[in-house]
Amino acid sequence: MSQHNRRTQRGGGRGRARGRGGAPANGGPRSPQQAEGRRAAVLSGPVVLGSVVTVGELADAIGVSPIDVIKTLMARGIMASINQQVDFETAASVAEEFGIEVEEHVPEVVQQADQDIETRRDEGDDPGAVPRPPVVTIMGHVDHGKTKLLDAIRQTNVAAGEAGGITQHIGAYQVEVQGRKITFLDTPGHEAFTAMRARGAQVTDIAVLVVAADDGVMPQTREAISHARAADVPLIVALNKIDLPAANPDRVKQQLAEVGVIPEEYGGDVPVVEISAKERLGIDDLLEMILLVADLQELKANPNKPAIGVIIEAKVDRGRGPVATALIQSGTLKVRDVVVVGATWGRVRAMVDDRGRRVRRAEPAMPVEILGLLDVPEAGDILQAVEDEKTARTLAEERARQRRAEAFTETRVVKLDDAFAQLEEGETRELRVVLKADVQGSLEAIQGTLAKLNEESESVGVSVVHAGTGAISESDVNLAVASNAIIVGFNVRPDAAAKRAADAAGVDIRFYDIIYQLVDDIKSAMSGLLSPEVRQVTDGYAEVRQTFRLPSREVAAGLYVLDGKATRNSRVRVLRNGAVIYDGVVSSLKRFKDDVREVQAGYECGLVVEGLTDIQVGDQIEFYHTEQVARTL
Repeated sequence: MSQHNRRTQRGGGRGRARGRGGAPANGGPRSPQQAEGRRAAVLSGPVVLGSVVTVGELADAIGVSPIDVIKTLMARGIMASINQQVDFETAASVAEEFGIEVEEHVPEVVQQADQDIETRRDEGDDPGAVPRPPVVTIMGHVDHGKTKLLDAIRQTNVAAGEAGGITQHIGAYQVEVQGRKITFLDTPGHEAFTAMRARGAQVTDIAVLVVAADDGVMPQTREAISHARAADVPLIVALNKIDLPAANPDRVKQQLAEVGVIPEEYGGDVPVVEISAKERLGIDDLLEMILLVADLQELKANPNKPAIGVIIEAKVDRGRGPVATALIQSGTLKVRDVVVVGATWGRVRAMVDDRGRRVRRAEPAMPVEILGLLDVPEAGDILQAVEDEKTARTLAEERARQRRAEAFTETRVVKLDDAFAQLEEGETRELRVVLKADVQGSLEAIQGTLAKLNEESESVGVSVVHAGTGAISESDVNLAVASNAIIVGFNVRPDAAAKRAADAAGVDIRFYDIIYQLVDDIKSAMSGLLSPEVRQVTDGYAEVRQTFRLPSREVAAGLYVLDGKATRNSRVRVLRNGAVIYDGVVSSLKRFKDDVREVQAGYECGLVVEGLTDIQVGDQIEFYHTEQVARTL
């Protein structure tokens, strides 16, 4: 949630804050005079709420019954008790139902911490920033040589110590090339990479896609490409196993071009480096290419500030307690620093680098294992060094409350039914889709039809984040969460792990067995993503027959309604010789001495327009209002 104050529109409030059995929500009796005083306070200005409030506190603050608040939450699918905590976004939407304006109060220490994290995401313009090592993720199909490549780079026998040759957890390693450092994230493929992105952590600068020269582009290769594109990071292809007799680099490059990864020698922007991890051929060329791509990105960070980083992995060690592997992104982390990590905190007792050596400082892009946290954080949590333990405790407690409230009330993924509410920034609207089908023929037919929809509309489109055949997997769910996408399955179903992950994350999965039904639903969602068309509807016309100067220096006009009707809720244009000389809001509409809502054609009335002082006999008054109309493709 943003640290900035947010408000809902203010209108007329109703009801009094009462708890169970008619008792006030705050537990004490309240007289009619106190209730009226509370109501006046609510209507006099915005009600200040914390980032997290209980249902009872919300009811008391906005002056309504807790039962009414609970009913409003139930209508939104949230089953809450009077003591249940909700986040500010939910509280604000409930208050809006009752016409109450609310304002969020965020403690100053939390505002400063959130602002510090936000402003330091890109330190390229910071005068104290210096070049930092790039952070690289290795991805690719199983058995194409990801771990062997890392083994060759680090010159350590990692693969031999792992069960089945599969990386068991996320680690981070730093190597030195030509006097410069490169940090590698050792992941079990793209699943963990995107799982961290789904939690909000963007740690990778460059993705290296390992493709076997004898095997070519495989299903997991396509998935890895989709994940790298969704993360919007530069891609380098490491064409592995070129030493094998069956290796055919040209065929693999052609396959890559067919899936949209255009090698540089074909006129594209993706470097392709031919290597053999087993024979350690071309490794230096790959490392030089990584440094070249990093130079083009101009990666910088300021090491002279308090540290900010991301948790790569965390666990409980029986002898050492909570242990977390952190990748420092900005500033320098030192032993004895007080840090906040997500919803926990602690003082750094010790740090160990990727080679098992104790260190006292960790600079940008350096991975370290830290000891001293009070609890185990989650992968993807932000680490932030703060001034003292009091600040750390306040931040951790606030974020823990926030997480509990958000977990109870929020779903952070797109639903096809309410996709229109998820508007993208800018002029272009986009609905993101993860598409899975039973066979390649169906997949191509659906993609072709969706491409035609994009051609029919310039202002809104559907973006296929990933398309593949086979069952919907847990990797697809992670990608949907990270990319804010929906999953569409044609004649396929999710496996057990994917179903559990989708239920836990609230990912919308749609199943179809008829293509036109799939396309119709997508088209409807795209129509919903279009900004509504704003139309001006004319309510009536009137002519000024007489004018009167009021003590307030405003001018009242005596009108004769020529056509339609004059309404108090309309806006008005004042026309003189066909030209608009004023556009404003009706301040008062009277018939004789009585205030009226509307006056029909053929009758006279008196009108005051807010802020209008120049009006003459013979002027035309046009009454109009605006309305929003849903647009279709």
